[in-house]
Amino acid sequence: MPAERRHGMDHDHYAWSALPTRPALRWPDGKQLALCVIVLLEHYEWEPPEGSYGLRRPSGGIFPLPAPDYLRLTHREYGHRVGVFRVLDALDANGVPANVAMDALTAEHYGWLGRHCVQRGCELLGHGVAASRPITSRMSEAEERATIARSVEALTRLSGAPPAGWLGPECAESARTPQLLAEAGIRYLCDWPNDEQPYAMTVADGELTALPMFLETDDEFALWTRRMSLDDWAAMVVEAATRLHDDGADSGRLLVLTLRPWLIGQPFRIGALESALRAVMSLPHIWAARGSDIVDAFRTAGR
Repeated sequence: MPAERRHGMDHDHYAWSALPTRPALRWPDGKQLALCVIVLLEHYEWEPPEGSYGLRRPSGGIFPLPAPDYLRLTHREYGHRVGVFRVLDALDANGVPANVAMDALTAEHYGWLGRHCVQRGCELLGHGVAASRPITSRMSEAEERATIARSVEALTRLSGAPPAGWLGPECAESARTPQLLAEAGIRYLCDWPNDEQPYAMTVADGELTALPMFLETDDEFALWTRRMSLDDWAAMVVEAATRLHDDGADSGRLLVLTLRPWLIGQPFRIGALESALRAVMSLPHIWAARGSDIVDAFRTAGR
């Protein structure tokens, strides 16, 4: 039997809202665009646990090979060993705070790298256990709670404070994920690319704010999936930021830019990121910030 239809949204995670009907959003100091850059540090296991959900065609390498696919796995590992430092340096050079989505296996097994991110002042976001173990509705509630708890605990041990934000591995969730994240103390969620402003999510415990990622400018989606040229990608990032900045004169906008060091941290790609950041940060009313500061400003504005 087909599912019963109802008026309004198909779920209760948040209220539907058309942007023109909202009160004007004002960022601190009259800024028109908030920029939140998230660097993904995600570990792919050579042998994921039996029963783990996996993508049929995960990115990296040339084409899928029989397990163990060393070509793809070590291509991904390049980001942890080399690419991340180029990306963090590019952000620092342009005055952009780094938000780092780090999974539990990276925090547990790449100790020096994790401490390096903390020492550089990066804001850490929960990112599940591993890229090879995305959250799905195939998990039981107990399994999902354990996944979230392990992620939060690993980052808390690393930095001394629990993560404020969450970006799921492959942005995957179950129908209960927002509720469980809020119960675990997570304050903001970046998985849903459905808006140009933050919005409040409906949770029974805690307080959860969505900071919508901008999927079209995501480096993996644009450069790997869509095979966009580097010049076109950099131009798209700048054009998106410029239009959002201009539209933000009436009501503030948000651009969440997601980057993967194994991809954009390559020596022949990093220049495109650097040039895009220089152009974006030259906009007169831009505010590059940590995710938690954007949430604080959004909530202070009475949202």
